Amino acid sequence: MSAKDLLKKIKDEEIAYVDIRFTDPRGKLQHVTVIESEVDEDFLEEGFMFDGSSIAGWKSIENSDMKLMPDCDSAYVDPFYAEKTICVHCSIVEPDTGEAYGRDPRSTAEKAEAYLKSSGIGDVSYWGPEAEFFLFDNVRFANTINKVSYEVDAVDASWNTDAEFEMGNTGHRPGLKGGYFPVNPTDHAQDIRGEMLSTMKRIGMKVDKHHHEVASCQHELGLIFGTLTHQADELQKYKYVIHNVADAYGKTATFMPKPIYGDNGTGMHCNMSIWKDGKPLFAGDKYADLSQEALYFIGGILKHAKSLNAFTNPSTNSYKRLIPGFEAPVLRAYSARNRSGCVRIPWTENPKAKRVEARFPDPSANPYLCFSALLMAGLDGIKNKIDPGEAMDKNLYDLPAEELAGIPTVCGSLREALEELKADMDYLLAGDVFTKDQIEGYIELKMEEIEKYEHTPHPVEFGMYYSC
Repeated sequence: MSAKDLLKKIKDEEIAYVDIRFTDPRGKLQHVTVIESEVDEDFLEEGFMFDGSSIAGWKSIENSDMKLMPDCDSAYVDPFYAEKTICVHCSIVEPDTGEAYGRDPRSTAEKAEAYLKSSGIGDVSYWGPEAEFFLFDNVRFANTINKVSYEVDAVDASWNTDAEFEMGNTGHRPGLKGGYFPVNPTDHAQDIRGEMLSTMKRIGMKVDKHHHEVASCQHELGLIFGTLTHQADELQKYKYVIHNVADAYGKTATFMPKPIYGDNGTGMHCNMSIWKDGKPLFAGDKYADLSQEALYFIGGILKHAKSLNAFTNPSTNSYKRLIPGFEAPVLRAYSARNRSGCVRIPWTENPKAKRVEARFPDPSANPYLCFSALLMAGLDGIKNKIDPGEAMDKNLYDLPAEELAGIPTVCGSLREALEELKADMDYLLAGDVFTKDQIEGYIELKMEEIEKYEHTPHPVEFGMYYSC
């Protein structure tokens, strides 16, 4: 869609406002709403000035001017605002040079796509993220000088089999780890998920399915694959729709990887493929009908998995999911169809659908940075012919301890992931896709989260140590 096309749409559909949206380093969608009369061709082509110092991890106050550059092709009508509003995703540029701002996640994604083309390895990469989420009826938490607590609850939660509700307790709910695919009335969320999916379809998103996931109150909607930057935009819309439809139902949605103890956590499996000259680069005659390039791509991801964790699993909560025993892919191994390793090759008869699935990412990730980092790791594997080793065609969770000890793992904490990123970032800097300044700023931002988490007393500690 050109600027003229977008302006025509605004006029023809009597749009009242234009919402220009961008994503901060932590992955949170931000916005500014501009009245329709102020939006013309110059506005769309020259951009909108804003204060970058107010966004955590970006500019200092003495050098705070930044410019939002709308991507007209990303436009969609917001399904939730009372006044008719069209939304446009933006990248960030320096106002004096017009160059992409080095710490802007969306610009990083655009540079990653350009780098793929310039490498000669492929023309385009396709991404199919599978982001899970939880739905609750109530959430309460406190972080004060003398109190740290949280509580989540939902009528359909497994722990409410004997709860007394005003309307009565029907008893139909999935048990612990029993949520995968039951029909209603055990699955209470059919209608809300259906509305989420139909809302996504109405705003132009390509979707295909929805279902209850393994954990109590856990769900997933299906996004059809797309190119890197576009699919990161789609994932931001995915989260936006889920949060707002849940809110309209009087519920609350979260993409925290591990909001409840003792049940499965929330992941975001990332399906990836590269095409060149209109042909799938990953289809071939090697293991699981992969090409040699695909195996090298896997080798790059496995080699850099620990530094990748800083972007694919960027919250302290991420590492409460990445533990053995909850279908969590903590082992750096790959296999066809086996879901217990970091990387899986989904079964398909169609060479065009041949892809690689990274299973360790989670939806707390900034999608622009997550996808870009995975691509750069895979391309490094292809460039340097990194051998992924032999596939592990067995249930890795059931291996004897001595054999398990010989398989490397992903990181066990966000602190470890950031240390690994400091030591292993060169592959991200290739082609100036990521910049050293960007990575250092990101690490600094994440260290603030780690220090707050590590310095705060935990209720579990009171149980273990209060009477010592």
